[in-house]
Amino acid sequence: QVQLVESGGGLVQPGGSLTLSCEASGFFATVYSMNWYRQGPGKQRELVASITTEKTFTNYVNFAKGRYTISRGNAENTVYLQMNSLRPAVTAIYYCSAYHYSAHEDWGQGTQVTVSS
Repeated sequence: QVQLVESGGGLVQPGGSLTLSCEASGFFATVYSMNWYRQGPGKQRELVASITTEKTFTNYVNFAKGRYTISRGNAENTVYLQMNSLRPAVTAIYYCSAYHYSAHEDWGQGTQVTVSS
């Protein structure tokens, strides 16, 4: 299992930027990808972006393309999500996950992102 801790959330004005961080600890060798999800008020959790651990292939859902960037830190167990041009509609709790080759997925506690003037 992998333990995940997200940070970097907060209140930001429309049009602003924010970078979320996710630090993983534990047995990391079985992780296939690291992922960012979001869950808005009254909505289901949805994937935002993912990055594979082996060759750092990235994948974005449509609304994230061109606005968000997922990346890994120098330490392989750290993943970032840079978000630009933020709008109130993206207000949500953002979760980091570690998806294992076994299809097991570990989750962090989430970090709140609020976009408001």
